[in-house]
Amino acid sequence: MTTVALTGPGPSRLARLGMLGALLVAAALLSVTFGARAVGWGDILGALGGHEDTIAEAAVTSRLPRTLLACLAGAALALAGTAMQGVTRNPLADPGLLGVNAGAALAVVLGLAFAGIATPGAYIACAVAGAAIATVATCAIAGIRGRATPLRLALAGTAVTAALSSLTTAVILPRGDIGGLVQSWMIGGVGGATLPQILPVLPALGLGALLVAATTPQLNLLALGEDAAAALGSRVALARATAMGGAVLLCGATTAACGPIGFVGLVVPHACRKIFGPDHRWLVPATALCGAALLTLADTAGRLAARPGELDVGILTAFLGAPVFLWLVRRGKAGTA
Repeated sequence: MTTVALTGPGPSRLARLGMLGALLVAAALLSVTFGARAVGWGDILGALGGHEDTIAEAAVTSRLPRTLLACLAGAALALAGTAMQGVTRNPLADPGLLGVNAGAALAVVLGLAFAGIATPGAYIACAVAGAAIATVATCAIAGIRGRATPLRLALAGTAVTAALSSLTTAVILPRGDIGGLVQSWMIGGVGGATLPQILPVLPALGLGALLVAATTPQLNLLALGEDAAAALGSRVALARATAMGGAVLLCGATTAACGPIGFVGLVVPHACRKIFGPDHRWLVPATALCGAALLTLADTAGRLAARPGELDVGILTAFLGAPVFLWLVRRGKAGTA
């Protein structure tokens, strides 16, 4: 099958991937080091060795699952945004802007309110189902096959997000028994993460990442247009469904674990395209590393900014992503096909 050739020197791009990997390691170290209580290297090594003899070592132990969840969630949201932008050929495609996160959140709230869901598996199933329904609704409204300009898709996503968010609020308000839990979760954050909370989402995240990675050659062909991709041997409908399915799994599982976190899937792919170019075979691993580092750093910044309290990471990503969205609109990308 014909594929898009790599451009630029491979070793240089490989070195840049290595730099992103080093940035992720540094972000993870900062995450376990800083918080309401600063810790030293000895405390970190002691906690990694299984000791909790001091308060500092116990603090490190509690931060390790939080750091892991931030890395996984950031990578998942960045991969989902990359896949959505590749499938729709739309620079504004993002799980938050297209209503995917809102659909997952509404489904979880409905499950809590009317089905009494309590297990991690039930949370994930509801979130993935809601994300899938919201994705289909947005694409149907925008007209995904050839008629969905960036502006039209953004408007459809905004409408779906507003409708689903209103329904979520309508469900929560009369239910004081779930209101406190849901309102905190709706902000989006990784605080209080535990390994039993993380382990159930790993299969969905792994499968979603594999689906997106498997479609990287097809995403390169789709960038040429549907007709050109089909002429070069791509099964366009299958490629679209596979990539969007992977994105839905990534968004649904992440929302179930962390709540809806926006703008990571918008900001990271644009930043990585500046560094690695448009080839998805480089872009997919780059966005995963960059997204993980970004969300981990944002979570650490939220803890330091409101010390000894903290700001949820969903607030930090909104502060970062909203200006980027406005910049893209002002550049005129929202009005082009």
